[in-house]
Amino acid sequence: MIDLTKLNNYREGNRLEVKLAKGGLPDSTWETYSAFANTDGGIILLGVSEDSKTNTLVAVGLNNPDSLVKSFWDTINNRNKTSANILTAKNVVIEEVSGKKIIMIIIPRANRQDKPLYLNKDFYGQTYRRNGEGDYHCTKAEVNNMNRDANEITQDKLVLDKYSIDILNADTIKRYRILFSNIKRDHVFGNLETEEFLQKIGAIKRSDNDGNLHPTLAGLLMFGNVFEILDEYPNYFLDYREPLNPIGERWSDRVTSGSGDWSGNLYDFYWRVQDRLTSGIKTPFKLNEKQVRIDNTPMHDALREALANALIHADYNERRGIVVEKRKDEITISNPGILRIAIAEAISGGISDPRNASVFFMFSLVGIGERAGSGLFGINIVWEQYKLPKPEISEQFNPDRTILTLKLPQNATISDNDIGNVGNNVDNNVGNVGNNVGNKEISVRSSDLQAKIIAAINENKKTTAEKIAKVTGVTTRHIERELKALKESGLIERIGGTHGYWSIK
Repeated sequence: MIDLTKLNNYREGNRLEVKLAKGGLPDSTWETYSAFANTDGGIILLGVSEDSKTNTLVAVGLNNPDSLVKSFWDTINNRNKTSANILTAKNVVIEEVSGKKIIMIIIPRANRQDKPLYLNKDFYGQTYRRNGEGDYHCTKAEVNNMNRDANEITQDKLVLDKYSIDILNADTIKRYRILFSNIKRDHVFGNLETEEFLQKIGAIKRSDNDGNLHPTLAGLLMFGNVFEILDEYPNYFLDYREPLNPIGERWSDRVTSGSGDWSGNLYDFYWRVQDRLTSGIKTPFKLNEKQVRIDNTPMHDALREALANALIHADYNERRGIVVEKRKDEITISNPGILRIAIAEAISGGISDPRNASVFFMFSLVGIGERAGSGLFGINIVWEQYKLPKPEISEQFNPDRTILTLKLPQNATISDNDIGNVGNNVDNNVGNVGNNVGNKEISVRSSDLQAKIIAAINENKKTTAEKIAKVTGVTTRHIERELKALKESGLIERIGGTHGYWSIK
């Protein structure tokens, strides 16, 4: 909201437009209405001009504001003019500034179900968005993106009749099921055969056309191989990079879905990247009740949550893929597609509207991205406790992108007391991260590490604790303790003693 008593302090911009309206309601009012509604909302002031010399806003007044308000309501409710009326009486008010009457029209960001908001029944030709001080025609791709998001059923539930379930990556599914069983040992899905398990989590489904089982789009994204994913999403690309220099032309570390030496799917990308993303985040020396060092902090959790959010909310139809860039002082996570709710709602938490609901469900079953509607909210709390600059979230259009920038601590670590305070604050607001398994609570972090140990064994049955420690970035003693816990739980066994090998049971 703006303070009209200080009108001359404002300028036209991305969320403010002024119009003289001396000769009645200007036709351009409706272009701005569409543009604000399809972007992030804004305010139109009628009876106000911009002084060309000082670039300040000046109230010039309206002769008959009541008549203009009536004309506005008559037109906005005419479906031949606008595709939807998203305003109520409180959104259009007559105000007095310096003794002159003006009209203030407050336009919220439209719900995705009302987008694209277009004019004159011209779906592609008269849909607008706001850019700086002007309104621009949306491209056909932008209109299609908004139209897809308007659907109640997310696109990732679509069944892909042309593929058999054999195209899904068996190794990825195996790793997923091991982690699922470790976290949810008593879950009813745990003892199901693979096909039934994949049906239950939404990765495969029977087609209405032939009655056979086929992958869903979500199943393909989570467990498929990059070549088939590219058939459905030609712009699909996952990219993690650490620039070697400020220009960013060379990389000290890079993971891409197109490298050809791994599956390229979402699940495997998460596990390849999450440790890289959190490496270098310092932890204080702190032991749990079993005198085992805690190698995790709320910042580690928040960074993993940010990565999961990007994978869950991305629009894989849009140009350019997911780009995660880690520099010395900041991390930028950029994904295709704008938020499906207003930025302010996303930051305040409590509202979840994932673009890929089935992908979200599959991740949440293994403790990833499970804080529905609280990702950005929790991240903000953590960054505030670390006394770091507030995370920046922004949207770009044509192509549509959401960009999250997180400043990193430099040569500093949070104290033991603050670690507890941050954890308590996040838990009180967004729920506990732990997963209760019987009478034992297993932390997501512990499950993450055990999953990586099992993945390392799957790749090399003769691997050692020392080798696994180097890959995971934790101590050899810590790996030895986790190996012991995995053996005791019956998930792995040692065959042949010191010179033998590991077997996954």
